[in-house]
Amino acid sequence: MTATELPARPMDPTRDDRKSAALAAQRVHADAGARVVGDFQLGRAILRSARMRQAGASSDQMNPDDEFCPVFFLDGDTHRSRRTAIARFFTPKAISSRHRLVMERTTDELLAQLRADGRGRLDELSYKLAVAVAAEIVGLTDSDQAGMAKRIQATLLGTRLRGMHPAIRFGAKAVTAVHAMRFFGRDVRPAIRSRREERREDVISHLIDEGYPDKAILIECMTYAVAGMVTTREFIVMAAWHLFDDDALRARFTAGDEADQIVILEEILRLEPVAAMLHRRATEDADLGQDTVRAGDLLAVNIRAANVDEATVGACPHALDPDRASRQRGVGSYMSFGDGSHRCPGAQVAIAETRVFLDALLRLPDVRLERTPDMTWCDGLMSYELRGAVVTCSRA
Repeated sequence: MTATELPARPMDPTRDDRKSAALAAQRVHADAGARVVGDFQLGRAILRSARMRQAGASSDQMNPDDEFCPVFFLDGDTHRSRRTAIARFFTPKAISSRHRLVMERTTDELLAQLRADGRGRLDELSYKLAVAVAAEIVGLTDSDQAGMAKRIQATLLGTRLRGMHPAIRFGAKAVTAVHAMRFFGRDVRPAIRSRREERREDVISHLIDEGYPDKAILIECMTYAVAGMVTTREFIVMAAWHLFDDDALRARFTAGDEADQIVILEEILRLEPVAAMLHRRATEDADLGQDTVRAGDLLAVNIRAANVDEATVGACPHALDPDRASRQRGVGSYMSFGDGSHRCPGAQVAIAETRVFLDALLRLPDVRLERTPDMTWCDGLMSYELRGAVVTCSRA
């Protein structure tokens, strides 16, 4: 069944399908001194401009002149060359030929256990899937995966340092360092050792070929852990919540083909972006359409606001409308994965694994959402967190 054969959803100008909007309105804020931009076109121009560099997200603690600075914190030609070198791990071909096998195998294992138990925590299931897929891409496949998932989770204490009392922050940093060393010793180092003996088609093998020292490889692995595991976990739970809550949307999702399902997921992500704010600093004066920025200006692109900018996304911007992207001829997720040279390289991976998992989950006999998730906010990542959602189904 194609998207054109699926029923359109009636729109109401007063309708607001966003589940995270109220909490985000209270918690989303820019860094001190930043000018907030919620206009989609201007925000995109900022993210695409060569006269901007990364800011926020601890970028002030990174030295872009460091030979092994993580690619996330680089700009210009250096960023472009390193980004190009890792792009092969995230291509549609890589997804279809390698990563999808991991997605499907892990989904089968997780849902078999769910059927055996009759119930399960959705955030735990989605996290295990995200860890398995990201581990395959990065190369963290030489240790116990369940244990690694817990160790990675423990290192995320570092994302909660923002706003802590200095004395508490000092202790939290020390604890985070201990967890990071445990992650390195039990997961990263075995992977490095294995790939020094035999290269594979993964990020760690590439970093070894590029001469990265062990510490730099650890930092890259932790960056991928947050970007590829944590954010995907939240989106899978959020997308499932929407689908369980809306019978018509769920019916459209299960009846549609892969392309139709991706359109629905991207529209959910437009309304519920996991990351809420991206910061950039102007390196020189720049004319961006009808706006001008000056060298040194700190700009905060509000993704949540840009994604509901009616001038770009069309009427009823707060309503979940799977036909929106085709009608507006825009990218369905809009700015949820960022834009420009720093657009998330794993965007297609995240959408693919979410689609594979939810398609299989929603086909389980008598599956339902028994308990909706509790929603909290992580200031360090500037994103929502969803915990405690319980799904049930008939036992196998």
